[in-house]
Amino acid sequence: MFKDILINLLNEKGITQRQLSNAANIPATTISGWLNAGRLPDYNALKKLSIYFDVSADYLLGLEDETGAKVRP
Repeated sequence: MFKDILINLLNEKGITQRQLSNAANIPATTISGWLNAGRLPDYNALKKLSIYFDVSADYLLGLEDETGAKVRP
């Protein structure tokens, strides 16, 4: 789920993984791991992504939708 949300945010913003890496100061290999190996971000990376994309951490983790409504499991 995180992977899909991150891909959508990258597409919406029209940026590459490398551009995100540079802008958010997150190693490109870390972003690649999230997208290709199913890894999840740690607290600090989640915070950086939330600030960069101007979305909540709950949204990034798939706990709420774009409107802020909680997602039912």
